[in-house]
Amino acid sequence: MPPLANRGKRLVARIIDLLLIWVPVGLAMYAIVGGYDPADADDNGKAAIVQGVVVLAYLLYEGLMLASSGQTVGKKVMNIRVALLENGAVPAGSPAWIRACVYILPVLVPCCGWPVFWLVNVLWCTWDKPYQQCLHDKAAKTVVVEAG
Repeated sequence: MPPLANRGKRLVARIIDLLLIWVPVGLAMYAIVGGYDPADADDNGKAAIVQGVVVLAYLLYEGLMLASSGQTVGKKVMNIRVALLENGAVPAGSPAWIRACVYILPVLVPCCGWPVFWLVNVLWCTWDKPYQQCLHDKAAKTVVVEAG
């Protein structure tokens, strides 16, 4: 198994992926549904639609990319990949989808406090030993390694 990827590379890869998906899809949805104010109760339906489409796009992006190569665009740029903890293989099939679903779960279930969950999820790798796994890695039994 290649060495574990450092946390800085993982963070930059995630930021690249978020910008790559959330910004264009969010802007496109904003244009399609028209302007809205999330603070306005009358516009909450529009905001929910935009958020739902953006989350679905991110889920599909993450799941499909990880299942096919173990890398998203951000991970490719940072030269890291997701691997099965068991044998270092690409997480084809359910591990890729489990990992993607756990990452977006807080948005789908708002009662669990998505900012807190995401913060805990991302920070989990800072104290997890020995594999530096986030919660989405633990659920899918994956690790993030150098692509080599």
